[in-house]
Amino acid sequence: MALLVQKYGGTSVADADRIRAVADQVARAHRRGDQVVLVVSAMGKETDELLRLAAEVSEDLPGREMDMLVTAGERKAIALVAMAIEAAGVPSGSYTGSQAGFVTDTNHRNAKILEVGAARIRAALDEGRVPVVAGAQGVSTDHDVTFLGRGGSDTTAVALAKALGADACELYTDVSGVFTTDPRVVSSARRMHSITYDEMLEMTAAGCPKPAMRSVEFAHRHGVPLHVRSAFTWEPGTWVVEESPDMEAALIRSVVADSSEAKVTVSGVPDQPGVAARLFRELADEDVNVDMIVQNVSAAGVTDISFTVPHTDLARAVQVCESQRDSTGPTSVVADQRIAKVSVVGAGMKSNPGVAATMFEVLAANGINIEMISTSAIRISCVIAEDAVDRAVQVLHDAFELDRTTF
Repeated sequence: MALLVQKYGGTSVADADRIRAVADQVARAHRRGDQVVLVVSAMGKETDELLRLAAEVSEDLPGREMDMLVTAGERKAIALVAMAIEAAGVPSGSYTGSQAGFVTDTNHRNAKILEVGAARIRAALDEGRVPVVAGAQGVSTDHDVTFLGRGGSDTTAVALAKALGADACELYTDVSGVFTTDPRVVSSARRMHSITYDEMLEMTAAGCPKPAMRSVEFAHRHGVPLHVRSAFTWEPGTWVVEESPDMEAALIRSVVADSSEAKVTVSGVPDQPGVAARLFRELADEDVNVDMIVQNVSAAGVTDISFTVPHTDLARAVQVCESQRDSTGPTSVVADQRIAKVSVVGAGMKSNPGVAATMFEVLAANGINIEMISTSAIRISCVIAEDAVDRAVQVLHDAFELDRTTF
């Protein structure tokens, strides 16, 4: 008998048929003796619809009210899923984030979990019930409803698995696992049987949308095994686990693309101590999330600094940089939204030289110019033109023979 925490995303519970399919799967697991806890997201695109309605009724979107609004989608979904499980012949019950014991900080719209007191969930399991918990929400230390942000249901599931001492956390979605690259771009992309936490973290940081990066960080920190799998085929998916000494480290595991960022170049910055510090402190104070940073070699006492930010942060980033003209004296601030990032990820590159050279040669041979470069021990990322990113993914996937590698 295993204790499993299963998370179902919005597409997995998008309508009555999908909810009944989930309930039947849960009922089968329950009957074979497993204890199951569900974490459920809002149905389909309901969160997007709630955000659209909010924008229609008000230009001012206060965090407290927005959290109250967007978490309503999960409350609707858990009630329906619990009813479907009961109809499948298994005792169940729904719980909001606060009822499940999730205590968060007071940061609305992107709250952080402080504590998970899962006593009610344990009691429900002891009674032979299947608890259904609302994802991405909790209650703050000020007793307000809070939202954990996009992808927060994954984090809810992992945190609950840790609190309950679950054998595994299964993240059900509309794909059958983690692939060597986006199969919509490269038809020969292959699903991996397993991947390390470190590799998965690098993939999510580089733009892989599932699972949510915060959930992988939490799982890594607390040693929670993750199983990413499909709620449509129910086939085994990809395990995200700790690297073991007997794991054969593939040179490159995946190629990841990300078109969600823009580049900002601040030209004519005085090459003096503290100038970059002031600029990036101002950006941080405005909650601008900076990714890659490149500073050019100084010439005539000035230099250029380029960095990337999410498209959603671009306007604030440009405003902050323009405001620095009086204090730091940049001559121009230029934004470029037509860029993308392509990355190769693999633990094997730590002990294999030549990965960067191969990547740069392949891009050059295909006429793809590199604008910025960033590296870690197991990742190399290049900023390129947005209209070249799909071609870059394809040629790199081919060059590293990911279509012929067994993971």
